[in-house]
Amino acid sequence: MTWQEIIIYLALGAFVGIVAGLFGVGGGGVMVPSFTSLFALQHFPTEHLVHIALATSMAAIIPTSIASLRAHHAHGAVLWSLVGKITPGILVGTFAATFLASQLEALPLAIFFTLFMAYVSLQMWLNIKPKPSRQLPSMLGTSLVGMGIGAVSALVAIGGGSLSVPFMTYCNVKIQHAIGTSAAIGLPIAISGTLGYLISGWNVQGLPPYTIGYIYLPAVVLVAGVSFFTAPLGAKLAHSLPVATLKRGFAVVMFLLSVKMLYTVISH
Repeated sequence: MTWQEIIIYLALGAFVGIVAGLFGVGGGGVMVPSFTSLFALQHFPTEHLVHIALATSMAAIIPTSIASLRAHHAHGAVLWSLVGKITPGILVGTFAATFLASQLEALPLAIFFTLFMAYVSLQMWLNIKPKPSRQLPSMLGTSLVGMGIGAVSALVAIGGGSLSVPFMTYCNVKIQHAIGTSAAIGLPIAISGTLGYLISGWNVQGLPPYTIGYIYLPAVVLVAGVSFFTAPLGAKLAHSLPVATLKRGFAVVMFLLSVKMLYTVISH
């Protein structure tokens, strides 16, 4: 890794942290396409570009998830009873989906990621919020929802907030509690996803040096090491900047990055 690449990873970490604090997201929507482009420049094997990007992003989300969870818990915004009900499904769905991802080629993964980010970007641009219309389902129902959220999160390496917050809001959970609880379940998603990608990529041949499973450790250390400290800065900026306006700009950036990722995979 060159000094220029190190500087780029550090800058990406700073940006990811600020975005995570400002908008309450894990940063996977920025990291996965950015990692894909950076790994392509570093001549990583084309057939595993997206797998390594997903796995590395998932591992880098862990510190950010911990910081976000602590902050929301301090404000009493986490519904721990709901966390307990949904986490078993989250763990199973996330872990299982990493093995599905390992069996898919890079192009289908890139297409799915781009389509999902288009949905998330549109959701952010229009500020779509479902109207509360029912109560939370039973333990079984909540676990099944958790499996779905975990599976999609593993395939796109996100903390699950773009799915779990609308679900909880739809089920009459106050938005503050929905965001706080989503931050809490982001940690088991990140841990389960990281473990799954580590195991599923363990015996894969031809991966770059300093990679464990599909996880490229230098990128995790550099990006997560900076984002952990810039996330609080983003949270502070959220109280002084026009977040609603910035969300639209971020939605465009996220969509363009995902399209660039798809182009990178196709062109390689």
